[in-house]
Amino acid sequence: MATASVPAGQRVYAIGDIHGRLDLLEPLARAIEADDAAAPAAQTTVILLGDLIDRGADSKGVLAFARAWRQRRTVRILMGNHEEMFLDAFTDLEWLARLLPHGAYETLESYGIAVRGLDRDSLRHVQAAMAEQIPEEDRRFMAGFEASVAIGDYLFVHAGIEPGIAVDRQSERTLRWIREPFLSHREPYSHVVVHGHTIRPQVEERPNRIGIDTGGYCYDVLTALVLEGGTRRFIQARGTGSAVTIETRAAAV
Repeated sequence: MATASVPAGQRVYAIGDIHGRLDLLEPLARAIEADDAAAPAAQTTVILLGDLIDRGADSKGVLAFARAWRQRRTVRILMGNHEEMFLDAFTDLEWLARLLPHGAYETLESYGIAVRGLDRDSLRHVQAAMAEQIPEEDRRFMAGFEASVAIGDYLFVHAGIEPGIAVDRQSERTLRWIREPFLSHREPYSHVVVHGHTIRPQVEERPNRIGIDTGGYCYDVLTALVLEGGTRRFIQARGTGSAVTIETRAAAV
């Protein structure tokens, strides 16, 4: 869909997987606010594509920032597979055991819960600490994240969609977990799909999809896709040692 667009008078900023990197999210959000203020007045929507938590150092801070940002402007947040697993881990020891090596250590530590070096028999104590030390407000906040958002010719999801299945019939598991056959599919979808979940060192632009998980936690780059009319561009917060730089560029396609 080469002429994909968002409706006239609207502007969208979609941010890829944050994964606890508050140090990248805060400067990126400031850059977005400055960009929006300098542009003509519009109905502006910020979309966070999920996986706000795990891996990075400050998942608690990211959740607090996102909740506060949503009080100031329209911010829509998708549930990623990491939020799904984390919420399940409150009651399911198997999910907790599976999630810990994939970033939950850092999330729990951001709430003051020490978990490293514990054996499996200690997981029930971890669950008890989670229930006690992670505010119910944060759990309700994550549980309320959306499955998908459609604006104009774009569909925003965490992971992708199943080819050949109508958007309104996609399962939430697919939207949060899929990689193949979504990533290799070359035919047009009903929308251009904007997604995260699959890490690439650079933005992945295809005629039918745009992947913007540029590895905030491992490559130190957090990306926002900016959509207005039929145009696309990117704003990136890039960690360089102890500093963060902001870079902007036009889309390639």
